[in-house]
Amino acid sequence: MVLQSWNCPNAEVHHDSTAGEAMLKPLGKLLIKIEDILHLGGCLGLVAVAALINADILLRLFLNRPVQIQFELTELYLMPALATLSLSRVFRDGGHLALDFIPEHIPGRAGTVVAKLRLLLPAAFFAAVTWMSGHFALKAIVNGDVEYGAVDWPLGWAYAVIPLGCSVLVLRLLHDAFTPGPWSEPTTHSMGGKLNENYK
Repeated sequence: MVLQSWNCPNAEVHHDSTAGEAMLKPLGKLLIKIEDILHLGGCLGLVAVAALINADILLRLFLNRPVQIQFELTELYLMPALATLSLSRVFRDGGHLALDFIPEHIPGRAGTVVAKLRLLLPAAFFAAVTWMSGHFALKAIVNGDVEYGAVDWPLGWAYAVIPLGCSVLVLRLLHDAFTPGPWSEPTTHSMGGKLNENYK
């Protein structure tokens, strides 16, 4: 297998393919598809929020008739969806804000350890978020919790998008952390996302 060096595009670094890498390739492709689907859902949620709010404003202004379901649908379902479903895709593209307090590139094994920790520590945090929010959502589904209003809104399914989005981000972080690469190669951009995508 041949990889481009991250700091010299014209240089090539040779690595032997491993069984672990062979497993990561199809998993990575599947993860990309899942991320893209969830990201599309998040974008559609954003469009729906904008459409509902503007429709509510215009109907109140001209017809004095609000969109009865706008507030609950936006608050309970659409806002959590647009906030969490795109987490992994945005990380993959390096779109999250980041505060760097250590050098971005540290040579040698120390740099690899730091790069891995920058992925594994957030993975542990979001795994905890996934577990807690998933437990909360499952409890709401089992208990049949609802939000009463113009429509009775099932709360469990509203909560379910949070563990869904966070769990996919955990998979992305773990995938990037354990993707084989040269010891001195940073695993991600400082804002997330792979530096070297030629391993696919």
